[in-house]
Amino acid sequence: MRIRVNHATVYRYDPPALGAIQILRLTPRSHDGQYVVSWRIDVSESCRLQAHDDAFGNLTHTFALDGPIAELRVLVEGEVETQDTSGVVRGTVERFHPSLYLRQTELTEPHGELRGFAEQATTGLSDRLEKLHGLMGALNAAMTYDPDPTQPSTSAREAFELKRGVCQDYAHIFAACARHLSIPTRYVSGYLVGDGATPGDGAGHQAGHAWAEAYVEGLGWVGFDATNDVCPTDSYVRVAVGLDYLGAAPVRGNRYGGGEEKLSVAITVDQSGRQIQG
Repeated sequence: MRIRVNHATVYRYDPPALGAIQILRLTPRSHDGQYVVSWRIDVSESCRLQAHDDAFGNLTHTFALDGPIAELRVLVEGEVETQDTSGVVRGTVERFHPSLYLRQTELTEPHGELRGFAEQATTGLSDRLEKLHGLMGALNAAMTYDPDPTQPSTSAREAFELKRGVCQDYAHIFAACARHLSIPTRYVSGYLVGDGATPGDGAGHQAGHAWAEAYVEGLGWVGFDATNDVCPTDSYVRVAVGLDYLGAAPVRGNRYGGGEEKLSVAITVDQSGRQIQG
């Protein structure tokens, strides 16, 4: 599938901010099943984007601005060619042994109810892949998609107690449960096109999405989207990974001075209808 992405993030400050620093994880890498045809990032203010790889191998851009800044726009557009690999992810940059992704974080630390849920969802399943599919289905059934009660700082425990949340919460809960079952699991941010696109995530994104990847011996990393109860298909664009949202957030940063900050995000992800020739 040929997927076109347009992603605009706009900050407005009143009174103007004195300065800002931003970290962007908005650029996907090519790997088996995903080829980045074209991609660019534009910032409204005159600044230099510093490109580097972060600790997890994500393509990252940073920039710093001096004010006054009344409005700051970060615009991303590109096209990606994808193939359905049944969720299996190969050819990616891997900086760490899979065992690193057994580490829980403040956003994924499970409590008694969550640990019990993980164990019950996988009762009678001995194969790791079966356990992961069982966990994904049970989580999808237990949770209700609702963008109102949670935000990016909501933990897996808090979202599970509510039994409500967005794709970010589903990914955190899945990671918490799988790690409790001694299965290396990581958080993934990206885009989703088509009828499977969820209404939004904790930041109000329209077609931004989050899911998880778990390590299965003999297969490697395999994606699990508990929000939609499917393994990622060619409708998904994989962008960044981390232990949780904080390590894979599309945009993070700080501003200095100024008054009220208003944030708006507009994302369009669709099938371009054009295929790579060759």
